[in-house]
Amino acid sequence: MPGHKRVLLAAPRGYCAGVDRAVVAVEKALERYGAPVYVRKQIVHNIHVVTELEAKGAIFVEEVDEVPEGAHVVFSAHGVSPAVVNAASDRGLHAIDATCPLVTKVHREAVRFARDDFEILLIGHDGHEEVEGTAGEAPDHVTVVNSPQEADTVQVKDPSKVVWLSQTTLSVDETMETVNRLRTRFPELHNPPSDDICYATQNRQVAIKKVAQRADLVIVVGSANSSNSVRLVEVALEYGAKAAYRVDYAEEIRQEWLDGVETVGVTSGASVPEVLVREVLDAIGDAGYRDVEEVKTAEEDLMFSLPKELRQDATGQRDARALGGRASAGGGA
Repeated sequence: MPGHKRVLLAAPRGYCAGVDRAVVAVEKALERYGAPVYVRKQIVHNIHVVTELEAKGAIFVEEVDEVPEGAHVVFSAHGVSPAVVNAASDRGLHAIDATCPLVTKVHREAVRFARDDFEILLIGHDGHEEVEGTAGEAPDHVTVVNSPQEADTVQVKDPSKVVWLSQTTLSVDETMETVNRLRTRFPELHNPPSDDICYATQNRQVAIKKVAQRADLVIVVGSANSSNSVRLVEVALEYGAKAAYRVDYAEEIRQEWLDGVETVGVTSGASVPEVLVREVLDAIGDAGYRDVEEVKTAEEDLMFSLPKELRQDATGQRDARALGGRASAGGGA
């Protein structure tokens, strides 16, 4: 209908099970041990989540040497290297490991392949916490490949003993382009035992591909340091959206983005609370975009248990809280 303003709301979007687990881990640690509880790096890459946890008594630090000896420290969902674990132990810190289990899987793959003397080509972004943690498991065996272009120049010692792994939050399409370029140069390149890119990253990319084909504009809710959120903007543009922008908050939406636009696609990264999406919907609703159609491409029901350090309550009973309910399509964050 010409001139009809509408919204295509992607599902799944928002919180994944790993993010839910990490955020709840900080909240439970604060409940159990009292403030402050320290967190190395941002627990997840979202400004709103970090600000809310700070208000509850969490203190975010860059490295464990900033944490007072004997204090409680939570490792973020992105994972840490063995060197960080050892540094925390040396300071007598009570560490709570909130690493996403899907990231832990990649760590274990790195350890296994290094033990078998493979060279590991880690597809990811230098400087990202997840890449630093994974590479730290086997620093003498890992080379980071940042892009498909780098796949054309990376060097290996033995092309018959090389395997690729990846950061969990990458563009699926770009990662496979990188793998294909690597395989052209190294035909004996081994694959990881299972796909390293997490289910939530893949599902959100599939949903936004479908939305982008029908959207004049796509708005992705997520923070600038959130790899999966940034990838959603790129995927939207690649799959047909005429324009795509990332915002942390609804007030960042500019009127000129909406000028002449009939269909707005909306999604959010895997560390974004649903309340921020609702605020975006309210804001564009005020501009006339009140007809909302949910575009659902998958259901998510994966749940992760709390970190083992938090599974015992004060009386020694197991904490039976099930995580992941907020990770269902359209829920949570």
